[in-house]
Amino acid sequence: MKFEIEARERTLQGSGASRRLRRENRVPAIIYGGTRDPLMIDIDHNEILLNLRKEGFRSSVITLTLDGKRQQALLRDAQVHPWKPLVLHCDFLRVDATHAIHQRIPLHFLNGEIAPGVKLEGGAVAAAINDIEVSCLPQDLPAFIEVDLKDLAMGDTIHLSELVFPDKVTPVVSGDDQVVVSIIAPKVVEEDEVEGEEVEGAATEEGKEGKEGKDE
Repeated sequence: MKFEIEARERTLQGSGASRRLRRENRVPAIIYGGTRDPLMIDIDHNEILLNLRKEGFRSSVITLTLDGKRQQALLRDAQVHPWKPLVLHCDFLRVDATHAIHQRIPLHFLNGEIAPGVKLEGGAVAAAINDIEVSCLPQDLPAFIEVDLKDLAMGDTIHLSELVFPDKVTPVVSGDDQVVVSIIAPKVVEEDEVEGEEVEGAATEEGKEGKEGKDE
């Protein structure tokens, strides 16, 4: 999926200028990196909010159009309001088609519902990680990495070394061969625990009834 955003250069800085931009439904932002100086920009709020709700936006090379000129960038950070649907600030990193980039991309877990450990043995899919950092040229950046679970039995795991990456894309890893996903047994509720909860609940109800009788 391709993402394009219209931007405009801004000269005023500071919290007051940022508040004025937000009242105009604009988001203050910055683009930096490469051989050029950092540049203060602003973008349309509704456009960036809509794109942030799309999974691929954070892991894709974005085309920023500024004064009719197009440049490639990655979203490095987006500050959002704690509870309002409001984007406060964005950071973009310029990318060069001739230089490799590092970017985190999501993992897509497929066929979990038909994995033998789930369908036949009643297990559950337990993902240890949901994204992974990769290195590649900007034009080779995938939107996601697929992880097929169709052959997993109860207790089986898939490690980082078993993932399949597109050509020219390599994972950025360090340390041990990390577990990505497993099929685990569902939690078993002990019979004694259930009986204890029932007794406690009955005692609570009896206590309430006794109190109500005294009040009458």
